[in-house]
Amino acid sequence: MATSPPASQAVRAPAGRRAEPGGWVVFAGIMLFLNGCFAVLFGLGAILNDKVVTVGGTGGVVLWDITAWGWITLLIGAVMLLTGLGLFAGNTAARWTGVFFAMLHALTQFAFISAFPLWSILVISLDVVIIYQLSARWEREY
Repeated sequence: MATSPPASQAVRAPAGRRAEPGGWVVFAGIMLFLNGCFAVLFGLGAILNDKVVTVGGTGGVVLWDITAWGWITLLIGAVMLLTGLGLFAGNTAARWTGVFFAMLHALTQFAFISAFPLWSILVISLDVVIIYQLSARWEREY
């Protein structure tokens, strides 16, 4: 009678074969790469056009200077872009770097949430998907 391993055990690569990331990790790598590209473009936009005007609910106008956040977002985006490329190669260090920088990128979006609420919510949700895919699924299923 053949028995199969419990469903809770992760599928491991056979001896002598290198485990490659599966489809979900490739998806997370693509999303991390695209999110890094968007962050670089958003950072450049914040650096080049550094004055943002927001109008509060009471009619008060606030003028924000977002140059510093633009540089931070630009640098985080560049690292995310490079980490996405590392994920395509199946690098485990790129996996954990991706989790860290996706988390950091989601946190930096709170600085922009009053100026760009829909964009910030979209980027935060993409970062959550990336973090989930990199932390929940890594081993390739054979």
